[in-house]
Formats: sequence, C-alpha cells, structure tokens
Amino acid sequence: MTEKLYENDSLARECKAVIMSCESDGELYDIILDRTVLFPEGGGQLSDTGRIESDGTTVAVLHGVEKNGTVIYSCDGPLTPGNTVMVYLNWQRRLDYMQQHCGEHILSYAFWKLFGVNNIGFHMSERMVTIDLDQEITWEQAALAENDANNEIWQNKAVHVSYTTAEKAAGLTMRKKNERIQGPVRVVAIENGDVCTCCGTHPPYTGMIGIIKIIKMIRHHGGMRVEFLCGRWALEMIRSDIQYIEEAGNLLSTKEPLVCKGIRRLQEEMSMLWEEVRQKTEALQLREMDNILAGRVTDSQGNAILTVLEDSYTPQAAKMLLQKLMAVERAVAAIVYRQGERIYYLFGLGPGAQADCRTYIKMANALFNGRGGGSPALCQGSAPVFPEWKQQTKEAFAFLEN
Repeated sequence: MTEKLYENDSLARECKAVIMSCESDGELYDIILDRTVLFPEGGGQLSDTGRIESDGTTVAVLHGVEKNGTVIYSCDGPLTPGNTVMVYLNWQRRLDYMQQHCGEHILSYAFWKLFGVNNIGFHMSERMVTIDLDQEITWEQAALAENDANNEIWQNKAVHVSYTTAEKAAGLTMRKKNERIQGPVRVVAIENGDVCTCCGTHPPYTGMIGIIKIIKMIRHHGGMRVEFLCGRWALEMIRSDIQYIEEAGNLLSTKEPLVCKGIRRLQEEMSMLWEEVRQKTEALQLREMDNILAGRVTDSQGNAILTVLEDSYTPQAAKMLLQKLMAVERAVAAIVYRQGERIYYLFGLGPGAQADCRTYIKMANALFNGRGGGSPALCQGSAPVFPEWKQQTKEAFAFLEN
C-alpha cells in the first residue's frame, strides 16, 4: 500500500519517500514509492507529473496509476530500490487539474440545485472538460448555472475532505452517490454546497478555482454535453478569443461588438458574387459545350467520349460542367484539371452509356499516382501535380476512346 499524502493535503508539493520497487517496462520504468504527493489518474482526473531525485539522479514521473491501493509511476529512468528519495510535484499541472475538477463539482451542483438535472458523465483532457447531463437545457439555464457556480467560487467557501463508511455515506444528502463503493468512503464537501464521493484532489477553498466558463453545449444521448474550463485554462481561452475577435474587427474595419454583423454582411456579399460567377460560368460552359461535342469520339460500344483538359479550373466549375456532359445521351465524360499543386480527375456517364467509371478511375489512379473512387456512374480522384501530367491525361483520354 502507498501512503497517499495528496488525499489529505492537496497543497503539498514535495515529500521524502523510499523506493519500494523499480521494474523495466520497455523504454520506461515502473516505480513504486512507500509514500507520495503525486496523484495518479482516477475519478476522471488526469495524473500528476513531477520528478524524483536520488543521490544526484533525477527521473521524470510521466504518469501514475493506482492498483489495489498501490500507486505505480511510469518514469523515464531507473532508481535503486531501498533508497530514500525526494519527490517533487509539477505544481502548475496539479493546480490546473484541481481547478477543473473542483469546478466540475460546483457547476454540476448548480445544475442539480437549480433545475434538478443530474451529471451522469465527466471527462477531462488537456484543455477540455465536459459533463454529461441527463436532460436537455437551454443557454439561458446554462447562464444561470454558470452565474451560481461562480458565486460559489467568489465566496471562497471551504472545501472539506472526510472519510466515512459506506453505510454512513448512504445516509448523507449527496448530489451523486456511488452505490458500488465499499469500505472507507472519501467525501468531498463544499461548505453549504455540493457533497459527493470523490477520489480526486481539490483546493482547500473555492476561491482557488478563480472562474468557471461554459464554452459550448451539444445534445448528447437524450441529454446535454456541456464543455467548460476553469481557472487558468479559462483565462487563457478567454484571452485568446478576445484577440481573435479584435483581429476580426480590424479585418472588417468595425468595432468588436459588430463583428458578427460584419461577417453576415460579408456572407451576403459572397453569396451575391458567387451567384454572379455561377451565372457567367454557366454561360461560358454552354458555349464551351459546342466545342466539346464537336470533338467527341465514338468508342467500340457506341459511347460518346467527351473529354476536357483544363490547365486551371475550380472544383465548382468542374462539377457544373460534368453535370452538363452527363446529360448527353450515352456520354462517357472525363474532366482533368489542375488547381494549385494538385490535379483532379472526374468521370461520369450519361443516359444509356455502356461503361463503368470504376475502370477509368483505376486507370487514372495508376497514371497519375493518385487516389480516388466512386460508383459505376460517377468517380473522382486527385493527385499531386507533376511535370508530365498533361501527357498522362492524353494517354488516359486515348484509353477511353478505344
């Protein structure tokens, strides 16, 4: 068993310990200490990291897990069993995780207290924290819960950690109970607030969390998944978002509160311009169709082979042209064009055509060293541009005409 100092003192940043064992695990080493301040992954909270120093040797602690009461650390080097060592915590990482985890308790409590909504799932990863609620909520409700949670933080309430039996824990008024817990039960209680069983680390006062900010909400399995950040992570996210909004305002030559209005105006202008381009492209392609049809070749199956090679084209224009070509009776249409540093190729069949576009796409993939696929009636692919791509295109067209 490992003495887990972090359970009762989440602010402890270092301790003396004895190396109980050290075993190789590929390129890393599994080290067990008799006591530790480093929290292992568990309860939805990520593992602490840190370092262990012994007789001038320092190894980095990369991850920790708990198995049957013993904490096992994955380290980047070996240490000698029996030696007394110093264990040092990566404090910034611990503080970040405590802020997120305790913030999750407070936000979940706010949803439960205000709306009777239960947290049925919790996930924390680097720079992302989510809770899954068993009911859908509105943004108005989320704002009320967010306000309530931040008020809990700003009151700087005490966070108490205690231990009791499973039987006594069953009689406590808790937001969330774990009926499967047996033996000693660790209870985390916020003064006049949330009470629940939890194995994670928490600050002694809610003020250390700083702030809770909900970022987004999506419907999830009949309820709602709420993404949020706390403390430093929330501050840095808000700071970067403000910078993005300021940059957008500068690009739009408008004040920050009018950025969305400016974007909508740009969208409307782009839609008008795109429609103008589409109409002009349509007119040009109708004239171009005469040349394409004049150059068609009939293959041995009686198909009309219609080919187009463009040195510079857009995907939208290519798709528009292919649709026109596929309207031709018994057409086998092939369009190859370049855009930037890639070449694109499309094959399509008109009504009554006796062919399979999958045969053509395999041939084109081989010629261009590209990738693509599709159905018997329509295929498309692309490849990096290369000097001989036009000559290879002519070989592909010759294959179609046979």
